[in-house]
Amino acid sequence: MLFVPKNVQRQLAIRTQAVVFGELAAGVELNGRVIADPGAGGRVQATEAGSVLATQRGFPRLGQKVRRGETLAWLRPSVAALERGDRLAQRAELDAQAAIAERRVARLEQLEGSVPAKEVEAARLELQALKQRRAAIAAGLDAAQPLTAPVDGTIARIEVVAGEVVDAKALLFEIVDPSRLAVEALAYDTALGAEIVGAEGLAGSTVLRLQPDGAAAQLREQALPLRFRIVGAAPRLAVGEPVRVTVRTRSKGRGVALPVAALARDAAGRRIVWVHHDAERFEPRPVRHEPLGAERIAVRDGLAAGERVVVEGAGLLSQIR
Repeated sequence: MLFVPKNVQRQLAIRTQAVVFGELAAGVELNGRVIADPGAGGRVQATEAGSVLATQRGFPRLGQKVRRGETLAWLRPSVAALERGDRLAQRAELDAQAAIAERRVARLEQLEGSVPAKEVEAARLELQALKQRRAAIAAGLDAAQPLTAPVDGTIARIEVVAGEVVDAKALLFEIVDPSRLAVEALAYDTALGAEIVGAEGLAGSTVLRLQPDGAAAQLREQALPLRFRIVGAAPRLAVGEPVRVTVRTRSKGRGVALPVAALARDAAGRRIVWVHHDAERFEPRPVRHEPLGAERIAVRDGLAAGERVVVEGAGLLSQIR
């Protein structure tokens, strides 16, 4: 039993709440993290090996807003010395063939009227095909490929610097839409996904309103991934930020809803609440509780109806000796 004078209670801002039992949903606490919405995020990867070049406006910056189709950088494909030599030889051969075809077209045009028109047209088409083949080889030899943003959003990750030589499929940039983030949590009970009726999350001190958005059909690390959509205006979050997710299930039980601040620890490390016995006396009471939300708990056992429980300042009472 703890004796606390009234003036000390006012200094500690002690507040109490009457115990009222009711039917409360069963809650389960899960570890989650913030992820980018798959429909609003994207990655820019190298389609082939090459060196990354900056655009005229420079290299992208973290946090920079980009539009879909905007060129972020250029990729100049890497060509082996032997392959480059073969392409140069092909280009030289096509140059010679094109020069011969041009002279042939010129001769046939001078003889137009005395030679069939289809022969002149065939010579022109052959010359055009040779020029197109030469242009294709030249483009594959020297031209750089644009690396464009697949979606609107903000650059959240940069894995390359200007001039770096990268392999095919290397991740270069990652783009997310900060206004369209989601939360993923792992459940070790595979039946939990079908029982969820509501959820809340706590990222640091920020409370998130969550809505179930599907469950995977395949285990990952012996757990079932659950996806939640953030309802309402999304606060400023970072992809990968840890989130403590509390889900409410269909099953219900008798209990008392209290704020999380009502919980404290005694000298043995047990979870307790402080019961206000009379004007200046408080009793530590071990309780059995479950999470009910990001900021509430459901006390299932350890309290009686009508008792008053400290809901503000419980941690300060535990420090009094």
